[in-house]
Amino acid sequence: MASKGFFSAFTDVWLLDGVRTPMVDYCGALGHISPTDLGIKAAREALKRAGVPGEDIGSVVTGNMAPGDFDQYFLPRHIGLYAGVPVGVPAIMVQRICGTGFELFRQAGEHIQGGACEAALVVGTESMTRNPIAAFDHRTGFKLGAPVGFKDYMWEALKDPAAGINMIQTAENLAKQYGITREAVDTFAASSFAKAVAAQQSGFHAGEIVPVVSEKFELPGYKTRGIKLHGKLTEVAHDTHARVSPVEVLAKLKAVFADGVQTGGNSAALVDAAAACVVASGDYAKAHGYQAGGKKALARVVAATAVGVPPEIMGIGPAPAIRLLLERTGLTLNQIGRFEINEAQGAQTLSVGKELGLDLSKLNVNGGAIALGHPLAATGVRLTLTLAREMQRAGVRWGISSACVGGGQGMALLLENPNGI
Repeated sequence: MASKGFFSAFTDVWLLDGVRTPMVDYCGALGHISPTDLGIKAAREALKRAGVPGEDIGSVVTGNMAPGDFDQYFLPRHIGLYAGVPVGVPAIMVQRICGTGFELFRQAGEHIQGGACEAALVVGTESMTRNPIAAFDHRTGFKLGAPVGFKDYMWEALKDPAAGINMIQTAENLAKQYGITREAVDTFAASSFAKAVAAQQSGFHAGEIVPVVSEKFELPGYKTRGIKLHGKLTEVAHDTHARVSPVEVLAKLKAVFADGVQTGGNSAALVDAAAACVVASGDYAKAHGYQAGGKKALARVVAATAVGVPPEIMGIGPAPAIRLLLERTGLTLNQIGRFEINEAQGAQTLSVGKELGLDLSKLNVNGGAIALGHPLAATGVRLTLTLAREMQRAGVRWGISSACVGGGQGMALLLENPNGI
């Protein structure tokens, strides 16, 4: 019986190029910057690297989970306009929690394949620092003696009220189901940190990062936006969370739950970041010098899937999403040369690996979210960009990026490097 879920296939859709900001620890150097401005920065640079003028973009597809300021409603529109996209081109905000970045590619692919546009700008941006302290029940005032309902938006969002458990507990459920030990999780986390540090030292990560500097974003006839770094900082150019983290050090950290396997050291880091990519039709790519000479698109966007899983084991979502991709495209797991699967929690990622029988030597070879961070809506864009670049470097033909989604979903994206083996 065929697996259930969404499957979208694209015959001639290409990821031309992309870029991301550094991923900077929560309450760090990017913590005061609006996610809109982080998104504009990434969008402008992605267009520049792709060699695509803003006026050629026919669709702006953006993602942002938590509001980072009071003008979040306008985030997609402002990113497009301040990136130089024509005023007549529409923009949309997409939300599939941790799968948002993949959904951006899926919708952009459908816009292109359906003939709505020839080129699309996809942008995921997130400020974990600027998640608000919010209240939803005081519009009619404060009653004497009644609780004052202000809560931490991000902390509360980590709990699924349907299942009555938080995201860490869903990973603990998977650890029990798949026999994942604390030692195995810490070993996996130490490997993620080591690979991320090596990728930093080799310059691999620098190849997809645009440094953030103080600058203005001008838009004739409208208010000037921009980025102003604090203090004596003149540039933020590197990811900040990756560090040498041996198993012996990680093993000393206290588990979040008694007798559990998850700690602050083997779960995804909280970071602020944005990532953007330019996606286009094959005809547009060829007309602008791609695939016909020295300039090559990073990858072909082949297909995307979205599936549902039980909320209490939401972290297993990548497994059925990847299975559906393989089932509908006719590929086998062994044909996939590289995987980028979001490391929401170490036990969650290892459970996906066990469920699929995954060769872990192909997984997150430049480090994952445990070491680098998980800026929600930006994560899927970052993972897909990293995957495409790694496929080019390694010379592999097929690659999959994927993530679990809070509430019980999974998404996966299949890329092809036509010059790979």
